[in-house]
Amino acid sequence: MVKITIRPAGVRVRVRFNGELIAESADALALEESSYAPVFYLPRKDVKMERLVRTSHTTHCPHKGDATYYSVCNGLTARNAVWSYEQPLQAMLAIKELLAFYPNQVTIEVDA
Repeated sequence: MVKITIRPAGVRVRVRFNGELIAESADALALEESSYAPVFYLPRKDVKMERLVRTSHTTHCPHKGDATYYSVCNGLTARNAVWSYEQPLQAMLAIKELLAFYPNQVTIEVDA
């Protein structure tokens, strides 16, 4: 059984792409799963949604549900760099509609 914990991150999280601040939040959640690094999920209110374009890409996680994806666009494009569980499984409702970013496609900064 995979252990997943979700908690308030307790830090300010910033996401940059192509030199632009795309997201900044003090309300991020940190999701910890197995031995993976924590993943920060940010509220949409703290993300420049006008820079995201929903794609047709989807994935399924047996523990969280179906993820939808967005590309970040601002002169350059980071394809499918953002994901969201818009209808997560019951145990994962805390991350419903929050956004997570792939750290290999954007720059994620965390202030303690």
